[in-house]
Amino acid sequence: MKVNNQKLKVLTPNGYELFLGVNKITKDKYIHLNFSNGEELKCSLDHPLNTINGIVKAIDLDKKTEIYSKNGGCFLISKRIIRKKINLYDIINSGNDHLYYTNNILSHNCSFLGSSDTLVSGVKLQTLVYNKPIKSKKGLDTYEDPIEDHQYMVTVDVARGVDQDYSAFAVIDITQMPYKLVAKYRDNSIKPIMFPYIVKDVGLHYNKAFVLCETNDVGDQVANALHYDLEYPNLLTCYIKGRQGQVLGQGFGGTRVEYGVKMSKNVKKLGSINLKMLIEEDKLLFYDYDVINELSTFVQKSNTFMAEEGKNDDLVMCLVLFAWASTNEYFKEITDDDIRKRLFAEKIENEESDILPIGFLETGIEPQTFVQEDKVWEIVPIEEMMALWNYSGF
Repeated sequence: MKVNNQKLKVLTPNGYELFLGVNKITKDKYIHLNFSNGEELKCSLDHPLNTINGIVKAIDLDKKTEIYSKNGGCFLISKRIIRKKINLYDIINSGNDHLYYTNNILSHNCSFLGSSDTLVSGVKLQTLVYNKPIKSKKGLDTYEDPIEDHQYMVTVDVARGVDQDYSAFAVIDITQMPYKLVAKYRDNSIKPIMFPYIVKDVGLHYNKAFVLCETNDVGDQVANALHYDLEYPNLLTCYIKGRQGQVLGQGFGGTRVEYGVKMSKNVKKLGSINLKMLIEEDKLLFYDYDVINELSTFVQKSNTFMAEEGKNDDLVMCLVLFAWASTNEYFKEITDDDIRKRLFAEKIENEESDILPIGFLETGIEPQTFVQEDKVWEIVPIEEMMALWNYSGF
C-alpha cells in the first residue's frame, strides 16, 4: 500500500524535507539491529542503510563498517533475524538526496539494490529512476495522457482480491520504440467481478488499446467478462500452434482460440528473457516506483523467476506478458516493428562503428596498364567492375 503525501516532512541530513509518501509492506520476518550509540532498528532484511562504504543492505552489515547516524558514526553490535509477521513502513522519495533518519540511523530510499540473481542486472537497477505520476486515483497512476493516433497495449495480471497479491495492469505506448509505460493500476482488494470494468474504462480511454489478459486461475473470468459481457473491441486472443505452443492473435488462427494467455513455463521463460533485453537495452522505458521496486526483488529460483519471499511481482508479470507478446508475429504486424531484428541490427551497427577503417593494402603486384592516345590506362579485373556496378548477373 502506498500513501501519497503533500504536506508532511521527514528529518534528513539537510533538515526536514518533503517526501512523496509511505509504502507499507507486510513481512513474515525482519531483522533487529543494535548499534554502538544505543539506537536500534527493526527493518526488512534488504533495507538500505548509508555507511562509510556506501549503501549496504541491513542483512549484509558487519561490525567493522561505520554507519552514519544523526549524532555521528556508529557501529553494529548485534543483528538478529526474527521470524514473525510484521508491518514495515518505508519512506518514498525523501528530499533531494533520498536520505532520511530512522531511529536516528541514516537510511537511503531510492537505490534499488539488485543481487546477482535478479532478472535485471544490479548495475542497471541502480540507474533506474522514478517520477511522481501526473495523476493518481484509486490505484491508477498516470504518467502520460493518451495521444491521438498512438497505439497502446494493456497487459493484465489478476489476483483473487484477498489482500495478498495485487490485481494489476500496465498501459504501454507501443507506437514506436522505445516503448513507454504511460500508466499502471495496482490494487490488492479489487474483486475479479469488478476488475474488468476498470480494464475496459482505461483501455477505451487509451484509444481502444489492445488488451491481453493472463488467464490462469481467476484471470479467465476477467477475460471472458471483457469479451462476452462488456464486448471490449480489442481483446487479444491466443491459439495453440503445434510445437510453438500459444500464439498471439485477435480471434483467429486456429480451432482452440482462448481470450487471453495462460502463463505457462514457456511463456514466462520467453517473456522474462525478452523483458531483460528490453530493459537493459533501453527499449522499454518506465518511471514508476512500484515497478522498479518489484524488479529489484524479482529473482531466479530453480528454473524460473519470481518475487522474493514476502515481495510482490504482479506489475513485473504484466511486463513479462508484454515482453512475450512483443515476440509474436501478430504484435509485429500491428506495430510494424520486429524487435529482435532491430536490436540485432543496432548491435551490429554499434560493433562496426567501433572498428577502425582498414585502409588500403599493398599487394606487391604491379597493375596491368597500356598506353592509348597518349593516355595510360589500367586494366581493372572483371570482379571489381561487377562490384562497382552492383552486378547481379542475368
